[in-house]
Amino acid sequence: MDYKKKYEEWLNADYFDTATKKELSGIADNEKEIEDRFYKDLYFGTAGLRGIIGAGTNRMNKYTVCKATKGLANYILKKGVKNPSVVIAHDSRHFSREFSEQAAALLCAHDIDVYIFPNLRSTPELSFAVRQTKSTAGIVVTASHNPPEYNGFKVYWDYGAQVSSPIAEELMSEINSISDMSVLRLYMEKDLKEFTNLHILGEEMDKKYIDSVLSLSVNPQSIKDAKDIKIVYTPLHGAGNIPVRRALKEAGFEKVNVVPAQELPDGSFPTVKYPNPEEADSFLLALDLAKKIDADLIIATDPDCDRLGVMVKLGKGEYIRLTGNQVGIILTHYIFDSLKNNGNLKENSLFVDTIVTGKMAEKIAKSIGVNTATTLTGFKHIASVIKDREAKGQHFVFAFEESYGYLAGGFVRDKDGVSASLLICEAAAFYKSKNMSIYDGLLSLYDKYGYYKEDLFSIVLKGKEGAETILRMMDCLRKNPPKSLAGLSITEFRDYLVYESPDGVPKDNVLYVTFEDNSWFAIRPSGTEPKIKIYLAVKGNSRDEADEKMDVFRASVKDLIEGITAS
Repeated sequence: MDYKKKYEEWLNADYFDTATKKELSGIADNEKEIEDRFYKDLYFGTAGLRGIIGAGTNRMNKYTVCKATKGLANYILKKGVKNPSVVIAHDSRHFSREFSEQAAALLCAHDIDVYIFPNLRSTPELSFAVRQTKSTAGIVVTASHNPPEYNGFKVYWDYGAQVSSPIAEELMSEINSISDMSVLRLYMEKDLKEFTNLHILGEEMDKKYIDSVLSLSVNPQSIKDAKDIKIVYTPLHGAGNIPVRRALKEAGFEKVNVVPAQELPDGSFPTVKYPNPEEADSFLLALDLAKKIDADLIIATDPDCDRLGVMVKLGKGEYIRLTGNQVGIILTHYIFDSLKNNGNLKENSLFVDTIVTGKMAEKIAKSIGVNTATTLTGFKHIASVIKDREAKGQHFVFAFEESYGYLAGGFVRDKDGVSASLLICEAAAFYKSKNMSIYDGLLSLYDKYGYYKEDLFSIVLKGKEGAETILRMMDCLRKNPPKSLAGLSITEFRDYLVYESPDGVPKDNVLYVTFEDNSWFAIRPSGTEPKIKIYLAVKGNSRDEADEKMDVFRASVKDLIEGITAS
């Protein structure tokens, strides 16, 4: 069915509600908008569903949410799972609660037990609850760090991680097989109160989760030794406010200051352009507060509290924002070095990173005697590696990816902004007790291991034309890789669609180019946003040399990519 016929169906069929039809009537004269809303079904990809809120098959709305949930229910029942159950959580975004309750009603109506929280919870607690309740699956309604017009629907499986191959493909097929939208209306009219197989999760689960987070502390004495450390925290209007503050308070941090204007949940995210701790603008209000109180550290979590951003005081009124790789480097060293020094580093300890993560953390882990496993970016891939390696007797300790995601311990199987907040604050306290900042600690690591520098830039390409351009760019570079760049010869060109990784890295649409001086860049379409992402890394003998090398390298890679875009 072409997009115009789909539009007409949604506009006229009696199983679509009046509000939906009114919204669609309002775009009757906007052919491009109609096409964008209906040229495809919202794709169930890297992080489940994610899209702009609105009416249409390519939008997040109660129909696309119920279709995805119906597909999940069908899939679980076809699997023949005994006593199936699903945990549901959501963040502060617009319609998150409504979508969660609609999903809960549909699952309950299929005789699947549902555990749901009474209000918003973080994504890592959802992962934790799936494992604690021994549920078949989990759902979290969130669009993570996307702009306020977005929402999403992520599915987790019984080991607490987002669904991955082959489950993801099987589930996608089940969802795509649902073509009769009229069936979904039956479930939208259900009242949750009528179901006896609906269970409310609350303080008991919260306490178990926070206690598990606190168990990750590797050097609690450092918090006592630096009681005067001042921390500014912003949850960016999201789900992190209560769990992050609770974890820090119970760990012993006494001077945690929350940004008042960003403390309470608000799906409009009125104080930021994007509720993303990767963006410098997200820290503006927190930075103002930090300067007023002379804080040592600023931390920020995204709306579903799975990502963490960090700023560190350099001097009076001067702060620097750390990259995801830099925070990962600090935590890798702090965790493993502390465990080794206090005699708690187990044999076969495991560190996990990704193919687009900087190489310095792996070098640190190796120097401490820790095994490293590398996989595709995305925590569903990291979780899969953890599961496989633990089955082989390895002991997982820590993982991170450059996009501000960190995971410690074995009780969650996704990135965790709550535990990462605790650990980075503890590391800051450790260094403060030595009259150092964590940035001073980072510089000492560069001095010891080498001056690694990473960068990232993206090209945003929206809509149907943008998606086609992204595919064309990847195809063009795949067929015509450069032979040299910035005066450097290429030593390896990996196409992960065909590359046979000795570490068992799955196939994916990623291109990875290595040069004679071991600098590299990688390019991949984003799995969650309409953009193509380009990762770069160099190494120098000093900070200045690394900066200079990156400036030249970045400019050369940008010219290459922009030339492909324009062709």
